[in-house]
Amino acid sequence: MNLNRQYISIVLLSVVLLSLHSCRKSNFRVEPSEIVISDNGAGIGTTTWVKGKNYLLQGRVFVNDGQVLTIEPGAVIRFAPGQGAAASALIVARGGKIIAQGTAVDPIIFTAEADDLNGSLSIEEFGLWGGIILLGDAPVNTPSGENHVDGIPLSEPRAVYGGNNENDDSGILKYVSIRHAGTELSADNEINSLTLAGVGRKTIIENIEVIANADDGIEIFGGTVNLKRLIITYSEDDGLDVDLGYQGSIQFVCIIQHPNFGDKLLEIDGGEEIKTAHPYSLPIIYNLTAVGRGHDLYNNCVTFWDNAGGTIANSIFLNQGYGVELEFSRARHSSYTQWEIGNLNINNNIFYNVNNNQTESFFKLLALNDENVDAEEALMQEYFHDAGNRFADPGFEVSGNKHFLISDSPVLKENIAPLPEGNTFLEEVPFKGAFGAYNWAAWTLSYQSGLLN
Repeated sequence: MNLNRQYISIVLLSVVLLSLHSCRKSNFRVEPSEIVISDNGAGIGTTTWVKGKNYLLQGRVFVNDGQVLTIEPGAVIRFAPGQGAAASALIVARGGKIIAQGTAVDPIIFTAEADDLNGSLSIEEFGLWGGIILLGDAPVNTPSGENHVDGIPLSEPRAVYGGNNENDDSGILKYVSIRHAGTELSADNEINSLTLAGVGRKTIIENIEVIANADDGIEIFGGTVNLKRLIITYSEDDGLDVDLGYQGSIQFVCIIQHPNFGDKLLEIDGGEEIKTAHPYSLPIIYNLTAVGRGHDLYNNCVTFWDNAGGTIANSIFLNQGYGVELEFSRARHSSYTQWEIGNLNINNNIFYNVNNNQTESFFKLLALNDENVDAEEALMQEYFHDAGNRFADPGFEVSGNKHFLISDSPVLKENIAPLPEGNTFLEEVPFKGAFGAYNWAAWTLSYQSGLLN
């Protein structure tokens, strides 16, 4: 009996040795349970991250100039906790590229290390890691035409963005969910879930979710990149923030604020070179649905600042204390100047439970030098209706943390603003707001958790 057992053991050992030999010949290797990725200055190289592997990023990880990071559909990328120098973030440097093309069935997920994707974190937990940063070579409004990402030491040359290439290409983000981000990169300087800085129009950004971020959901610093189908929920600061001369188009956006935190739904800033103001921010935003914290609070729907202009059309705002705030100055160009010359347009939108549904003081002018602005505000009060805006119930149902934002109300199909002439990115649709009759966000955590329906 003992001899038989010994014989069987020898046979099994031989099988194992033959298998290992075969694996070596086919370059097989056993993958570790966790693939830890950090950066020693050389970036990550040109590489591919695949579905089914357990990736963990520690610290600031760069895709350097000339490198390409490809992420396959269904891949989950987690980030270690930490603040300041220890904060984890993925940064695509100027000249680098990310190709992250998920699908509605297999989205790509960036999330915290503690997230098991099965309820270990609530949708209200934020600030657990840094965020995703894309840096490009498109124009930005600074004296030098370049800038350095806030929160990263000036000694890091890979954190510079901006240039002269409006058609710069930083890659593709499609069907990407960014969760629980926004920790501090430096003192009092939280990071956005998604930062696009000097990113050019050949970059593709579509079907993006950011949920539970400790700063702005998405912030765009200059550049010309276009964005489409965005879900931004439960950001501690602003929903969408643009700055430094951003001149791109954005369409189909849903912003939902948490009842207990959140600042402005939209913040639109101009740049550092206010006097010369080139390029000044002129975003074109169509088909936005934005739900604020409550009509009895003091937050704005939109703020324009630093000589910023832009267009917001065919959109729906509800449950916010105030309407639109514009910077005003008689000493220099301001956002009010942009309105006077036709570069700032708020037209054909629906507002409900905003500013007590009153046109009076809907447009607030923030005078930089304490000027009397009664006459100017009166002009803007008339502009509200002249520009096709109205107060109306869109037929949505908002109760606590449930948001039913699809409606067959006829007011969503009336008085549709035409698209800007020559704009080939925006889609012509017969409705206002983000969704129409079709909820394209069913792939997101916001939808699957019941926050958005």
